[in-house]
Parts: sequence; C-alpha cells; structure tokens
Amino acid sequence: MIHKTAIVNSKAKISDNVDIGPYCIIGPEVEIETNSVLHSHVNVAGNTKIGKNNQIYPFSSIGTPPQDLKYKGEKNSLVIGDNNKFREYVNINPGTEQGGGVTRIGDNNLFMVYCHVAHDCLISNNIILANNVQVGGHVTIQNNAIVGGSCAIHQFSRIGESAMIGGMTGVLSDIIPFGLSMGNRNYLMGLNLIGLRRSKVSNENIKKMQLAFEIIFKTSSFRENIEQLNNDLKNNEFVKKIINFINSDKKRPISLPSSK
Repeated sequence: MIHKTAIVNSKAKISDNVDIGPYCIIGPEVEIETNSVLHSHVNVAGNTKIGKNNQIYPFSSIGTPPQDLKYKGEKNSLVIGDNNKFREYVNINPGTEQGGGVTRIGDNNLFMVYCHVAHDCLISNNIILANNVQVGGHVTIQNNAIVGGSCAIHQFSRIGESAMIGGMTGVLSDIIPFGLSMGNRNYLMGLNLIGLRRSKVSNENIKKMQLAFEIIFKTSSFRENIEQLNNDLKNNEFVKKIINFINSDKKRPISLPSSK
C-alpha cells in the first residue's frame, strides 16, 4: 500500500506488498522488493536497491549523495539486502568512484537510532550498530559484529567477524575477528568470550583461540609471532580467520592490547 501523501516517482520499481507510509519520498532509480515497509517520512534517493522484508523507520535518509568532497556526481549505487531494520534518523550513503562506486548492506542487520553509514562501506550480515554509531567511508564490518552506542569508526577500518566494540569508542585501528575492543582510542581487551559462547563455539576452540591470542599479541611484533604458532593452532578454523584477517589488509593498523 502506498499512502496518498507519499511521493513515489513513476519510474521507481516497487514490488508487490511494499508498504510506503505517509510523507515518504521515493526517487526514480529506486527499487524496493516485496514485503518491505517504509513507516513514514522516509527519503530514498539515488540508484538504490532495497531487498525483501526490510523495515525503515521515520526520518531515515537512504541513498542520498556521499558526504565526500571528491564526489562530482558520478554514477554510484547503494545495495541493501533482506530483513534489515533501519530505525529513526538512520542515514546511509552510496559509493564513490574512488571506492568502487557501491555501498553494500547485507542481511538481518539492525541499525539503531541516528546511525550513519558513509560511502563505499561493506556491512555484512547479522550486525548490530547501536544508537548513534558513525561509520566512516570505506569501512568493512564482517558478520555478527556488535558496535556499541556512540562509537565513531575511522575510514578504511575493518571490524572482524563476531567482534564486539564497547560504547563511545573511537575506532582508529582494525579489530580482529572475535576481538573485544574499547577505549577513547580503541585497544584490544581480548576475545569476545560472551559472543563466542552465545554462538555455541566449543570450549576446546575457545581455549585454542585464547592460546593463539596470547602468542600472537605477546609483543608488538604480532605478525612475526604468528610464525610461533604450532600447526594445531594454525589449522584451527577460528584461529585461521584471525591470521587471515591480520595478513590481508594494511590500510589501518591492527588494534593491539593496551600494554603493547
């Protein structure tokens, strides 16, 4: 159903069973798939594709131009998956030429009030961004991560799978998968043990991850320390993810324990 006060461009592609509430504005290049709901006062602009079963709450702004001085109006896009919730005042920008032109949002994510996701970000699946999280451009957040309220994430940062960031943290360095990070400028506190147990990771795997963590981060020469891991640890599926994360990208430094 499209409310009589909504302004929907005739070129927009709106699937069956999409509910567009009062005073929403939908641009000509927008596509919205079935069973998505725009509650009221939602603005969706640009080359934006929204998947199935999404909920977008009042005063959210989706797909408006990037907040980047280098952006000169070139073709770009925003691609959103299925089953996401965007609460009030969420703002998400599409990509830029320098970042590949696309911002991508996966499935089953929760964006709480006042979250901002900047251009060229890759937000994966089952992620929670608490109230007022600010995500800079070119940031990658992997599956199942949780970001506490009022965090600010520096551009080009990476948040690993199942990592957890404490509230009001300034994230200037990459956080390893399964890591727990916090601080005025983030440091690594250890592993996200609560998250691992909630995910039903076995005690055996957790112990191996803890041992690997202690070896890798015993000094600031953490990449060299990886070579000291025995084969049993190196071949553990969870430890492998940490090692691959550390070795895969060096745009931002890796977050270390505060004593290193």
